[in-house]
Amino acid sequence: MSQLHIAAAEPQDVPVIHEMITELSDHLGLGHEVVATEADIHNALFGPERRAEVLLARLAGAAVGFALFYGNYSTFRGRCGIHLEDLYIRPQARGKSVGRHLLEELARITLERGCTRLEWWVQADDEDAVGFYERMGAIAKDEWTVFRLRGKALHSLANKL
Repeated sequence: MSQLHIAAAEPQDVPVIHEMITELSDHLGLGHEVVATEADIHNALFGPERRAEVLLARLAGAAVGFALFYGNYSTFRGRCGIHLEDLYIRPQARGKSVGRHLLEELARITLERGCTRLEWWVQADDEDAVGFYERMGAIAKDEWTVFRLRGKALHSLANKL
């Protein structure tokens, strides 16, 4: 796809990344959960302690998708990995292999950095996404349950330390 360009996001890309995060949350029915501001995203991606990275996909110069990711570590393997937090393709660019190209670039980065795995979560009832990932050879890991502490529960636990 000659019009497709994938590159690391730059500070001036933060507004469009924020727009697409909002679009993704609306697509998932989770718009009410987005509290991140452009400043939050800028700080996470380009601040003094970078917390995440973004690959931005452009078709004919227009931003059409992104992959936001960060490093993790496997104690069993003794090696790093990459966690893909979000992959989003705007509706007008779906079906044009943009998602596959973003994942290919992220797989390349994973190996280039000496990491042994690339992993992500997907909503179990999102059949299109599940099918997309399975066609690439990804395997659903159903032997683990994800737990999360946030808000009042997180603060409550931290206050007891």
